[in-house]
Amino acid sequence: MPSAADEKSPAARPVGFFDSGVGGRCVLDAFRRLCPLEKTVYLADTEHCPYGNRPPEEVLRLTEACVRRLLGRDCKMIVVACNTATAAAIDVLRAEYPDIPFVGMEPALKPAALTTRSGVIGILATAGTLRGRLYGETKARFAKDVKVVTAVADEFVRLVERGETSGPEVERIVRARVEPLLEAGADRIVLGCTHFPHLKPVIELVCAGRAEVVDSSEAVARQARRILASRGLLA
Repeated sequence: MPSAADEKSPAARPVGFFDSGVGGRCVLDAFRRLCPLEKTVYLADTEHCPYGNRPPEEVLRLTEACVRRLLGRDCKMIVVACNTATAAAIDVLRAEYPDIPFVGMEPALKPAALTTRSGVIGILATAGTLRGRLYGETKARFAKDVKVVTAVADEFVRLVERGETSGPEVERIVRARVEPLLEAGADRIVLGCTHFPHLKPVIELVCAGRAEVVDSSEAVARQARRILASRGLLA
């Protein structure tokens, strides 16, 4: 049994996760598999979902409100499990709370660019992610030698929030966004929103072996674990 002192140690505090809805659960689940001893708190801002089509200033305000709530739960780290919120707010959050480690989301452009055989990679994302600085910088750094084609798929978020992740109508909506990427020659399809892995089986069905689907959830979970370990905060 842990002692009272152990329970009050910094390492015993929870790790906070938040997203505009249920999408970030894919990151939370990956983290729990990697760090089963960690306590976690998940906040879904479903009242304001989706974030993807909101102005960056509004996303920043909503993100700061979520962070304040998680800090109120004494979280030792916060994972911004939302690509749009990461794009709009991660720099501000790190400046406002220098003692709190923040982990954000980035579309997995690097592994896609390194493994593509066709020289074309496709990005499925929200409008907010695609206009963000992080996406632009990641693209310039890791994908300058490949062709990048994008599709705004904000409607995927609404499908996942309604619990609609399979069936003919879902496949029709997914196909309308994915097929143009495949027709452009993409052999890697990057999921640039944490809601999208919930549709991964349908996306893979549409790809039908023509492209590999790339998800960053596991990579973000590993980064969170690395930061906890480097700060002596692992449970």
